[in-house]
Amino acid sequence: MTLMSKISRSRQPASERVPAPDQDQRGPETCKTISPLVRQARSELLESIADFAMKHDLEVNGPNLAAICNGLSGANSELAQAFAAREINGEPIDQRWLDSVVRLDPDASDRLTELDKLMDQLEYSLIRFGQTAKSAADETSDQRGALDAQISAMGEAGMAGGRDVSRVIDLSRTMLQSIERVEIAMVKSQAETESLRESLAKARMEADVDHLTRLPNRRAFERRLAAAAERALVKGQPVCVAFCDIDHFKAVNDTHGHEAGDRILCAVASTLNSVASDDCFVARHGGEEFVLLFYGLEMDDAYAKLDGVRRAMALKQLMNRETGRPFGKVTFSGGLAQVTNHENPRAALEQADAALYEAKQDGRNRIVAAS
Repeated sequence: MTLMSKISRSRQPASERVPAPDQDQRGPETCKTISPLVRQARSELLESIADFAMKHDLEVNGPNLAAICNGLSGANSELAQAFAAREINGEPIDQRWLDSVVRLDPDASDRLTELDKLMDQLEYSLIRFGQTAKSAADETSDQRGALDAQISAMGEAGMAGGRDVSRVIDLSRTMLQSIERVEIAMVKSQAETESLRESLAKARMEADVDHLTRLPNRRAFERRLAAAAERALVKGQPVCVAFCDIDHFKAVNDTHGHEAGDRILCAVASTLNSVASDDCFVARHGGEEFVLLFYGLEMDDAYAKLDGVRRAMALKQLMNRETGRPFGKVTFSGGLAQVTNHENPRAALEQADAALYEAKQDGRNRIVAAS
């Protein structure tokens, strides 16, 4: 079955592709029954994924398998169309191309933006609830004070008023106790709301940080890129973006293990972060790739700054502390583009990505500026 036929089949309505699984309401054990056609469809999809990965010599890892599955199953129609277009045009579907497609997926940016909106709404709701709780607690406190004063006055009158007044005083005291309990609950709710807001603020900060390198992550970068492009448009200042990728990183992992690979990632992150400043934002974009934003710098100045970091990294001699074996020279390549040359900042990312690919093709350990 060709890739085009697989994609065409996957995009049919589910009711036409395979019958719905058997649904048995008798209990959890019988609900596990799966029809032979569903099993066959799953088996064919798994076989297609394996064939696709082997045919195009793609690494068998989580991101790759997820991307291939999304494309072949039709879950991501744009990716399915991209696969088909590459096949029809006879263009390679290699690891580099697949990484670029996944990395530059605009839907990822949209999902991050939507997540930020949801967190903003949650924070606003907490603020409003806290204000309401405080207002209610203040009002309850005022009412309690007024009622307390009335009870005192009634107590003095009750000495001459007999049993009826005493009964009213007892009821009033009961009401006062209820108000006091409500007031305590309101104050507690206000404190809990403030604690939730602090936890949310901490969670938002953590959500912007890569836990391995402690650099800002892709989520933080996407927000910075949008803000930088908007600011550059208003102020007329240049903004440049660079993709950097560690050279031969897979070989490091294969030779020294993933823990050593993590230390290499941290070492490169530290070197890149040495130039972070008000005019340079550094983040880990994912995997062995990093991204930098240069504010107010023309291409030549941004190039000089990034290339200086590249040369500094290439001069370092890194050793595997576990085995005592040297890692050899660890380098990275980079692609640079100017954001303000494009109406859409994502076009600048694609241009920087293409320049990075050119740097890799030209021998690695170099920076290429997009023309």
